[in-house]
Amino acid sequence: MKTNQPILKALLVSLCFIFTFSTTAQNLSAEIDAYVNEQYNSETPGASILVAKDGKVIYKNGFGMANLEVDVKAAPKHVFEIGSITKQFTAVSILMLEEQGKLSVNDEITKYIPDYPTQGKTITIHHLLNHTSGIKSYTNMPSFMTEARTDMTPTELIDKFKNEPMEFDPGTAFNYNNSGYVLLGYIIEVISEQSYADFIQTNIFDKVGMTNSYYGSMTKLIPNRASGYSEADSGYQNANYLSLTLPYAAGSIMSTTEDLLKWQNAISANVLIKRSSLEKAINGSQLNSGEAIPYGYGWIKGNVNGSRTVEHSGGIFGYSTNGIFLPEENVYVIGLSNCDCGNIGATVSNIAAMAIGKPFQKIEDAISLSEKQLSKWVGAYQYDGGIVRHITLKDNQLYSQREGSTNLKIYPMTETNFIFDGGDTSYDFYTENGERMVKMTANGNAITGKGIDKAPPAQREEITLAPEVLANYIGTYELQPTFHITVSVRDNKIYAVATGQSEVELFASEKDKFFLKVVPAEIHFKRNDKGNIESLTLHQGGQQVPGKKVD
Repeated sequence: MKTNQPILKALLVSLCFIFTFSTTAQNLSAEIDAYVNEQYNSETPGASILVAKDGKVIYKNGFGMANLEVDVKAAPKHVFEIGSITKQFTAVSILMLEEQGKLSVNDEITKYIPDYPTQGKTITIHHLLNHTSGIKSYTNMPSFMTEARTDMTPTELIDKFKNEPMEFDPGTAFNYNNSGYVLLGYIIEVISEQSYADFIQTNIFDKVGMTNSYYGSMTKLIPNRASGYSEADSGYQNANYLSLTLPYAAGSIMSTTEDLLKWQNAISANVLIKRSSLEKAINGSQLNSGEAIPYGYGWIKGNVNGSRTVEHSGGIFGYSTNGIFLPEENVYVIGLSNCDCGNIGATVSNIAAMAIGKPFQKIEDAISLSEKQLSKWVGAYQYDGGIVRHITLKDNQLYSQREGSTNLKIYPMTETNFIFDGGDTSYDFYTENGERMVKMTANGNAITGKGIDKAPPAQREEITLAPEVLANYIGTYELQPTFHITVSVRDNKIYAVATGQSEVELFASEKDKFFLKVVPAEIHFKRNDKGNIESLTLHQGGQQVPGKKVD
């Protein structure tokens, strides 16, 4: 019998490829399992992770718990709030309407919201999409936390921020802004004459087959909903209630990892919008000055160890998420977590690096440097926008602290290269004209800091108060009808938890005066004529918010 050599050779090559790919996929699965199992277990909230290559699943698994109270393990079927990944759906909806000739991204927003007070500025849909409008983000306003439980219509929500002073002229700066996407959601409603929820359902979920995705609700029954958690000093707790009318078009969608792969595949195949529209969304944008910014319309440019990415993350009460697409490798990685703690972004970035064969360095690979070598980089570094980060040295360990934030360890890979825990953010130190310099790289985007002469933030001195003194502060304080601070004492330490936030420890600077270490804030207690605590005042962000003791 005559053998067809070319066909046989092709068959052998094909079989070899299948075997190699299968072995590689098994190795990847084992690598991901080992990595993620270090972070989640039967006593922690969970995560759902999916990796796809060429649009097909090559890995999916659940870790930790979807519900800690009834002992339900997390699985790919579970539905999570995806937070700001919602912005991709909003941006695509706007681009769909543009393709239909119903709007232009260059239109002024007053064409669709005539009574919006633009304060004499020209604000376009483009400015809303790429966070360059200068409008105040409502989630940065104190009222957001005090009204977190309150259902609002889109117009009621817009009324909360529309009269706030502009932060900068439109197009002159980038500042991530949830208000802009609230306005986009409302514009979708005005043009389509549908609610945002109905528009997303009929034009995206139904069209793509996302049968396990929803416009979020705290009252509707959502099959396989993963419960949301927050982390406190005492362990995990149920996340505080947030009316999902407030995140709205900026963050209210719920979904699964498998449905989000359907979404990504539809985007890649130009099912919803043309390639020309997608290019505007994924390739970043520019300020009026011509300066490039990595954020486009619902996607931000980055890279994973030299491989280009387009991605978005999300964070909302009880949940954190991250999705990364690598166009050249045609790899998609999505991670959904049911805790607003941890760092799912670093987890997803690390998994993406594994999937393309370019794993990040690990802190276990850090080298030892002498105090002399480490001290060379100690000092303050100033970045664009006046941001200052301080590098300090303690017990032969370098720390990095952004002013107003927390102190984080950095680990040396070489004498000049240091990584943060997770490996996806790094510092490269160097000197230029005898001056200290540093390049900080996060998600593939690099910014440069110049060494300046500025002392690090002073470590505030704390005092110890007697247990009977601390007991005076225990109680609940009402700052607004829906916003409370509850103070408790355990093991001679005092803690506070505000509505919608995790528990934090307070530190006494003097009797009745406490400060926080996690954020720049203070709490001062006030006594009545009899010496009993009757109220407190929260000092934060230049504001002083009083709260009466109600319990």
